[in-house]
Amino acid sequence: MPTFQFEAMDATGQEVRDVIEATSQEEAQATIRQRGLFVTKLALKKERKGAAQKKVGQKKGKTFVLGGVSSKTLTTFTRQLAILQDAGLPILRSLKILEQQSKPGALKNALIDTCDEIESGSTLSEAMSKSPKAFNRLYVNMIKAGEAGGALETILKRLAEFQERSQSLARKVKGAMIYPVFVVLFAVGILVFIMLKIVPQFEKIFKDFGTKLPDITEILIGVSRWVGNYFYLIPAIPIGIWLFVKLLRKFSMGRTGWDIFTLKMPIFGQIVEKNIVARTTRILGTLVSSGVPILEALHITRETSGNAAFESMYGKVYDAIRDGESIAKPMKENSHLSFQPFALFFWTMFIAGPVGMLIYLTRARSKIIDDMVVNMVDVGEETGELDTMLYKVADNYDEEVSVLTESLTALMEPLLIITLGGIVGFIVVALFMPLIALISNLSGGK
Repeated sequence: MPTFQFEAMDATGQEVRDVIEATSQEEAQATIRQRGLFVTKLALKKERKGAAQKKVGQKKGKTFVLGGVSSKTLTTFTRQLAILQDAGLPILRSLKILEQQSKPGALKNALIDTCDEIESGSTLSEAMSKSPKAFNRLYVNMIKAGEAGGALETILKRLAEFQERSQSLARKVKGAMIYPVFVVLFAVGILVFIMLKIVPQFEKIFKDFGTKLPDITEILIGVSRWVGNYFYLIPAIPIGIWLFVKLLRKFSMGRTGWDIFTLKMPIFGQIVEKNIVARTTRILGTLVSSGVPILEALHITRETSGNAAFESMYGKVYDAIRDGESIAKPMKENSHLSFQPFALFFWTMFIAGPVGMLIYLTRARSKIIDDMVVNMVDVGEETGELDTMLYKVADNYDEEVSVLTESLTALMEPLLIITLGGIVGFIVVALFMPLIALISNLSGGK
């Protein structure tokens, strides 16, 4: 039978340290409470080196992998672990069951390490924190809160629900982007083929007959020659821009500028902004409802926001709460963006030069958090239902992102058709105008 080391407080406040034998942590806690003690720390007693060395063979199941655990895999694992815990299985046995049925990869390696750590006396949260590629700070802190409150299965259910909602929203956004991206790539491929193979053949015909070409045809032939001479720039330019932006984002100012640009860029900016609001409010609500201290919850939300503007806002809210203020007031005061030179640079570079500069200057002080969000947070703090209000905000913004994504997809379809139709029409007119003139000349000559 496993032996547990524990620290507890008796009725007089004196600290008690002892060991107890029990089949699980839950049974050990119950037995200690029956003695009239309040448990402050409970861990499986560490084995001697000789015993631990016998278990080295367990690590034989580990494989070499690159990267971390996908969100889909982690969500499935969390849901399965929640079911096993709800069924009453000890945590170590649950983890070993899931580790055995996992495919070789990052998650299986992390579970092997986690099981070894728990057998050595660590708690679940401590063991998971040793595998950051699989379990991030949000995950570990929620597990820690579940252990402290004795409601691990409830926390796991909330965590699984949070991950499922986040995945569902991400799938909707990605799914909506697949169609236009595929159409654009296919259209570019067809147009490049026309410029490289079809237009040069027509150019030879026109030269053989010495026909004077209309301006529109000269433009098309000029574009065809450019594509033939510099075709490698077609993939090189977007790749170069991507590498340039990636390099700039290595610096704090560059990252802040790019993140502000993406928040306020035409069409897509609103989706990005509402998506981040939905995700951060759901993270904060999940952490608060799980019993994580508000300062720690804000710190985790800040780190997982994924946008420098939101990181700055949540950081200022964190500082204000540490000084004794509520959440709503500093959130409202710091919801406005500030002028950022790199954001101006990106607007000028990507959005039609001076026009982009003017647009940015008019939107430089816009909000990233609506007053509705601030008011709901304020009501939540006053009523003691902060987590409920944050969930409602997240649900509302999830719905708005879904509607915006569907509307954007519906709008892009006719825009793509019109654009491609215009390009094809330009090519047809440019090629057939001199052909018609040539046929007319030949007919007149006869």
